[in-house]
Amino acid sequence: MSEPLYVPVLSVRQYARMAYEHVWPDIQAAMAPLWNLPPCPGLPPAALKTARWQKELNRVRGAHRRHPGWLDAPFAEEAQIPALAEILSECTGLSRLLRPVTGPKRIEAQQSAALETARRYGCGVGIRVCVPGEWDSDTTEEVGQLLGQAEPDLPVDLLLDLGSVLPSRPDAGKEALRALDALRPLASWRTTAVLGGGFPQVTDDMLELGELHEEPRADWHMWHEVRASGRAYLSRLTYGDYSVQPVTALTQEQGGGAPPWGLLRYTTDDWFVLCKVLTGGPDRTAGIRAAAGRFRDLPEFRGATASAGETWLRDCADGPLTSSKGTGQVPHWLQAGNIQHMTYVVRCLDQH
Repeated sequence: MSEPLYVPVLSVRQYARMAYEHVWPDIQAAMAPLWNLPPCPGLPPAALKTARWQKELNRVRGAHRRHPGWLDAPFAEEAQIPALAEILSECTGLSRLLRPVTGPKRIEAQQSAALETARRYGCGVGIRVCVPGEWDSDTTEEVGQLLGQAEPDLPVDLLLDLGSVLPSRPDAGKEALRALDALRPLASWRTTAVLGGGFPQVTDDMLELGELHEEPRADWHMWHEVRASGRAYLSRLTYGDYSVQPVTALTQEQGGGAPPWGLLRYTTDDWFVLCKVLTGGPDRTAGIRAAAGRFRDLPEFRGATASAGETWLRDCADGPLTSSKGTGQVPHWLQAGNIQHMTYVVRCLDQH
């Protein structure tokens, strides 16, 4: 099994799954997503079988007929772990392409369940090591103890998750290297992925309606800092990110209220380009088409055939003001944003 070029961190939601399904086949073949079940606070274990995300989980499972990925339940409550372990084991067992995930901070029952699933199906296990701030050297021992519970020939993947990597965290690259220097010698890792989220948390007062706004891709810059370090293991590293959503998007429960606006998104080499648009009202259609036109007219726009994301922006911009058809809603904007981003990231990585 060849190592992936790219590991997008995605939530088990329709827009993310459809984005994965609608990238070109060569892009999909280069990716191995890390899928995350949304939190279910207080939900009784017996009710997890009918949780709102179950139908989408089945579709995610169906999307992985050829290419691997990982499946995690990072927000599981202790009482939910046995039921979630059974659900994830079923997903793994069908094709053995969705590998279970555990980590050094997980409770023993979750660690044991993930390792047992990996052993039973021979698919290996992802070890997700979270480094939200400074590297804690005690984590090395914890990961070593976790690996000690696994059979010697079990394939293991290191998923080094830095969480939010924004301009306010300039030392993220150094922390990543400290973690890699400590963790790489612990095992013959099948895949070693460095994950980080650079998309900002957008608030009501952050952007002017209808105006393009640029935010630096700090996670991408961190990756280049790691690549420039000269470490011997660099050729075995895989890049990963949270695509065009902030890290906190994974913790959002399904349903609930939403603001009266959404975002169109585009990714360039150095920037996330954002535009706030209204989700309703008499000016909605004109505002969305005008915003899509601004993206289409960017010098960095890669053309309508670059991906389905660019095609959507072009078609939306060129649509009639008398009809809202093709302007989409928040899930469509997220889907298009994810498609163009994932496609562009793979193309960039493939050039190196």
